[in-house]
Amino acid sequence: MTNPLSWAEFEKVEMRVGTITDVRDFPEAHNPSYQLRIDFGGTIGEKKTSAQITSLYSKSELLGKQVIAVVNFPKKQIAGFMSECLVLGAVDGKEVTLLTTDRPVANGLKIS
Repeated sequence: MTNPLSWAEFEKVEMRVGTITDVRDFPEAHNPSYQLRIDFGGTIGEKKTSAQITSLYSKSELLGKQVIAVVNFPKKQIAGFMSECLVLGAVDGKEVTLLTTDRPVANGLKIS
C-alpha cells in the first residue's frame, strides 16, 4: 500500500453520481478526449469535464450514462477548457473503463 490516507482525509473526497447530458469532441486536447457535461442533481447542478475515454466509448453510448466523479477538486484548465470535476475509471494503459452504477439512482447521491 502506498501513501495511505487517514479516514478524515478520505471523507474530504466528495464522490457523487451524475448523468452525462452532453458529449462533444475535444480536438484541442493533447490525447483523444471528449468534453462531458454531467448533471449531479439540484444541490450540485451541472459540471463539465474532459475524459480520455474515446477508445472504449462512442458519444452516443455516453449520453444518459450514470458515472461516478469527484466533484470537490479545484477547477483545472485543460487546453482552453475548464474542467470542474474528475470522472473516475479503471485505467489499463490508454483505455479507461468508467465507474458506473449497476442500477439507476438519483443524481447527486454520495459515494461512500
